[in-house]
Amino acid sequence: MLLTEKKLEELLVPKHISKDDFDMVAVEAKKKNVPLDLLLTEKGFIQDSTLGRIIADETGCEFLDIKRTQIVEIDSELLDYIPEAVAYAQKTVVLEQDKDTLKVITSNPDNYTFFKLLEKKSGKKVKVFYVTPFNIDQALKRYKGDLRREVKNLLEELEKNPVKKEQNIVELVSLLMEYAYTNLASDIHIEPLSEIVVVRFRIDGIMHKVAEYSKELHNQVVSRIKIMAKLRTDEKAAAQDGRFEMETAVQKIDVRVSILPITEGENVVMRLLMQRGRWFTISDLGLSESDLKKIRNNAVKPYGMILVVGPTGSGKTTTLYAILQYLNKPEVNIMTIEDPVEYNIEGIHQTQLNPAKDITFPKGLRTIVRQDPDVIMIGEIRDEETVDIAINSAMTGHLVLSTMHTNDSATTFPRLLEMGAEPFLVASSVNVAIAQRLVRSICQDCKEEYYLSETELKYFDSEPELAELLKNIAKVDDLSKVKLYRGRGCKICNDTGYYGRNAIFEVLELTEELRNLIIGKSSSDMIKKKATEQGMTPMIHDGIIKVLEGKTTLSEVIKVTKI
Repeated sequence: MLLTEKKLEELLVPKHISKDDFDMVAVEAKKKNVPLDLLLTEKGFIQDSTLGRIIADETGCEFLDIKRTQIVEIDSELLDYIPEAVAYAQKTVVLEQDKDTLKVITSNPDNYTFFKLLEKKSGKKVKVFYVTPFNIDQALKRYKGDLRREVKNLLEELEKNPVKKEQNIVELVSLLMEYAYTNLASDIHIEPLSEIVVVRFRIDGIMHKVAEYSKELHNQVVSRIKIMAKLRTDEKAAAQDGRFEMETAVQKIDVRVSILPITEGENVVMRLLMQRGRWFTISDLGLSESDLKKIRNNAVKPYGMILVVGPTGSGKTTTLYAILQYLNKPEVNIMTIEDPVEYNIEGIHQTQLNPAKDITFPKGLRTIVRQDPDVIMIGEIRDEETVDIAINSAMTGHLVLSTMHTNDSATTFPRLLEMGAEPFLVASSVNVAIAQRLVRSICQDCKEEYYLSETELKYFDSEPELAELLKNIAKVDDLSKVKLYRGRGCKICNDTGYYGRNAIFEVLELTEELRNLIIGKSSSDMIKKKATEQGMTPMIHDGIIKVLEGKTTLSEVIKVTKI
């Protein structure tokens, strides 16, 4: 650990973490003999990049977020300055060079003796940048070379040399996992077609083809994954779900496996759940100040419901976990029932849905209520029985958090009524409904300003409401004066113009007038209109604000809000 426990406490408490939480993690770090700074980010008490900047400022180093440069290839000549074994031992990688200087990234910036030896070896001045242990792990992967090329070479060898097929299949699956992790993919799709099998990664919500192989290899690839996930290898006609852990130098990654028989074979989807880098506090979510205040105010109420709504893959679970982290205190008893438990949170009692053991949302929820909880989190409200128990829990002294699949915040209430809930119970129990979508973020390394072209301006002729909204929020009288942003495309964003994702929100807080509309079974349009009149920022508004701030593009917002 770069800084002492006492120094870390001075820097982090109470601005970034409470004293109780800090002490709890410090005790665990000593018990497990792991660095305290590593464990603080691992458990989600502070983001890796935030802690990195704090440590860099304290040590007088310039901070570098390697996530912004990890896609860029590091020249093999640069890697040769520090042999692989030494690089891993010293936690140091040469990133760039010019005529007189080596740009070095390290998680150990106090290693002056090593840097002096490097200067002597290279004949150049060494400029040191601090990166976090997690990020140096990303950089060290460059010693493994081009993983995509390795996958391609291995597939060619499998076609030519079947003798080592079993060994090479094991290596192929491991390489695909490592390649996905290096590229921060959230999912790996292995899809059998009529003649070949295609491997695709989902990165920032977009699918990317990374490899293809002969169908002759597919059964063995699937068998290898089944063995890792402890599934039946002889069952090929039924869907199977499982999980396994993938270990890296810095963290364990939980891999959820879903196998589904389709007409061309078995389709495999693996979801990579990485605790580090996926944790967010409420403040990190990208909410406006007014929306953030609404959520905080409702999160500390002793009873009622907070519902997060949106389609699959819109970040609902991340928002729920952020709220749980906000509420997670030693004096609060928090219990969850989830499908699946995506991340383990210290201090929270989490239950995995298991229909085979008769642990369903309704039955699990009934049991949880008898465990004297203060806060209950239900992974998803999807049937009448769960709605009934959730509403009763929210009205009898529990704060209930859950998700639903609805298009916007106002539609939440008619949907609850469709599930059989009584209007006055819905109106009395729900405190706030948060609707959200994920949009791709503009790559900050190739971001540029621009104004709408003639072709783009013509598009708005057919979208007068959107045009008027854009002008109003930008405070201009002519669309041609609206300054927008986009990514040109560069090595860092893989020429896409986007890097990472942002969320756009719509936070509907229940007022007396809105409760009366729900009791009267008013339409979602009427509820939304009244909520907007009372100060709710519609999702499209929040999206356009983020567009004008240069966080995302207009096309992304239009795509996810379907204007």
